[in-house]
Amino acid sequence: MYRCNLEDVDWREFFIGGDEGLFNITATRSGIDKNKLNVITGDTPYITRSEIDNGINLFITDEQNKKYKKDEGNVITIGLDTQTVFYQRNAFFTGQNIQVLRNSNLNRNNAMFIIPLIKIQMKKFNWGGNGATLTRLNRTKIVLPINEDGNPNWHFMEKFIREREEKQRQRLKDYYKDILLDLVISPEVLTDVEWGEFFIEETAEIVSGKDIYERERIDGNTPYITATASNNGIGYFVDNENTTKESECISVNRNGSVGYSFYHSYEALYGNDTRKLKPIKRNKYTSLFITYAITRQREKYGYGYKMGTGRLKRQKIMLPVLDGKIHYEYMENFVKNIEKKQIKNVLKYLDK
Repeated sequence: MYRCNLEDVDWREFFIGGDEGLFNITATRSGIDKNKLNVITGDTPYITRSEIDNGINLFITDEQNKKYKKDEGNVITIGLDTQTVFYQRNAFFTGQNIQVLRNSNLNRNNAMFIIPLIKIQMKKFNWGGNGATLTRLNRTKIVLPINEDGNPNWHFMEKFIREREEKQRQRLKDYYKDILLDLVISPEVLTDVEWGEFFIEETAEIVSGKDIYERERIDGNTPYITATASNNGIGYFVDNENTTKESECISVNRNGSVGYSFYHSYEALYGNDTRKLKPIKRNKYTSLFITYAITRQREKYGYGYKMGTGRLKRQKIMLPVLDGKIHYEYMENFVKNIEKKQIKNVLKYLDK
């Protein structure tokens, strides 16, 4: 049971910005085009209007042109034309069209409460005449819990998020501890091993995907695999059905982000810009090993040299061998050993 529940508090509308609003909203102090960056790797985030990785495009050195100033952390950033909203803990530089929201009561937890509410309101803005200008942003309202004085209840919002994150943290710890108990490794297998070349078709049956065009897509819960290099190859979640639906398969991008390969333990649909590989040995760990071996070959492919079915069948990958055959036991134990180490790292982090 939680101590903080949404139905236990009163709520009121607040402007996001302006004289009557929650936040002091200003344009970023930097706004550096990427082609003007000193891109030497450093510790300072460079925030763009991307929807992924908390808006962080890369980490750069502080040694930038003196006319560009860093923004301090503990703020919310909004990409005006992409409607992206994130909390930034640390000082940062940004690209163009980023607005920065400041309030002295803000912290990481209550920001996590507020950000989804802002995102909902940002959906009404678009690239056309109804774009997200600073004026429109200031006059946009969100509904927040209030204290006895009618002001935003920052403490409630912080505690609400903290309670749920603590419970989720415990669930994760229990989940990973259970995996560790089930993770049986044969260390005697992980000795020096010989390697050999194998055609991909020797490891899996290769079949074509089937496109589900935008006009046909129905929102749902089934992963639809496309030619992206992110999100494990998942482009959409749909409610469509076709003959490509299957679990325990490997996808390989033949177009788009060519050569990237992913394993899908769950039932998924596969677009025609991917190829579905049905492994001869249906095993999570050996399949993950094979996906890595395939992805390592991607540099030889591109938009002008697609990884079609014929080429994919005859593409060679390096795999461990025993008596001239693929050493599946080694592959399984190798990946299990990596997983075990990573789980221990995660548990250490969750115990902090």
